[in-house]
Amino acid sequence: MGDIVVRLTGLTRSFGPVRALAGIDLSIARGSIVALLGPNGAGKTTAISIMLGLALADAGTVALFGGSPTEAARAGRVGAMPQGAGAVSAATVREVIELARALYPRPSATDRILTTAGLTGQANRRLDRLSGGEAQRARFAFALAGGPELLVLDEPTASMDVAARREFWAALRRYAAEGNTVLFSTHQLHEADEYADRIVVLAAGRVVADAPPAQIRALAGSRAVAFDVAGAAITGLESLPGVRSVEVRGDRVVLTTDDADATVIALAGTRGFRGLEVSVALEPAFLTLTDAGGDN
Repeated sequence: MGDIVVRLTGLTRSFGPVRALAGIDLSIARGSIVALLGPNGAGKTTAISIMLGLALADAGTVALFGGSPTEAARAGRVGAMPQGAGAVSAATVREVIELARALYPRPSATDRILTTAGLTGQANRRLDRLSGGEAQRARFAFALAGGPELLVLDEPTASMDVAARREFWAALRRYAAEGNTVLFSTHQLHEADEYADRIVVLAAGRVVADAPPAQIRALAGSRAVAFDVAGAAITGLESLPGVRSVEVRGDRVVLTTDDADATVIALAGTRGFRGLEVSVALEPAFLTLTDAGGDN
């Protein structure tokens, strides 16, 4: 990783009696993909708004590329994709991109934007005739118009199908590999787990964890043991060694356990099953971190 692209220092922000941010410190290096996670009300939207210069902090500082958010935006160095952002519905995808390009001193080429956003085949289609996933990719294209070195994305794959999501993340990986930087907020924990180099978890306006996905998962100290019951009885699973919770999904059972080895040995000795899988999931770690953060 290279130099620091984003630096937030001691950010605080209150709305009446509600403290949205309680002293956030965050640095993001060039070329990284960072996921911002947190439950509703954790402070994600407030932090992003202040980072982009759309809102002011009560205290603390924000620096993008060593300068102010306004300077970075005017130079086209930062692009943003807010969730649900609208545009002129009768305009075509190409027209909207050309409009956005005209706002910046060194815009990216239109064909490059269309290719990166996966919209080459929809370039001449009106926005009001796009599918939900295509409309989301059009917002992505708008964010790319200035040739930004930093992309800030809010729920970027909303309304996209599985294939479109895969193509989108592949495009972002290529974008970051060119030395650019991505910060995205999401409620899709599996996307953060799979695609982010680093996960920052907010709770109650504070950073409660900041580490690569594998380290975040390990913080939960638990594993998921999943198997097909194959007609066997599913009573008494909660009393197996290490088991914290039991979830039944049709013929599939998922046990959250603090001791996967002991749980599997006990399973093998007491009942029949098939399709056994042992994994470390992000969700238990996320819930552990945010529950603890909310108690501070």
